[in-house]
Amino acid sequence: MPKRSSKSPRADELAKLVAAVAAGAAVLPKTEQGKDAGAVALGRKGGLKGGKARAAALTKQQRTEIARKGAAARWKR
Repeated sequence: MPKRSSKSPRADELAKLVAAVAAGAAVLPKTEQGKDAGAVALGRKGGLKGGKARAAALTKQQRTEIARKGAAARWKR
């Protein structure tokens, strides 16, 4: 699994940057891979809570079925 950079902007810094860009006072910086720093931060923010939110939305029966399907796929290998 690739290691994640610890250089992601904090929420308050990101909010200040977004406000400055909206006002036209700043330009979004590019990361070393050429990705937009704001988009990277928002994607990471959603990714951190995605699994927990999905698990909370599923019923016990749905979680059980997903787990069975995953176990069957692992044992098939």
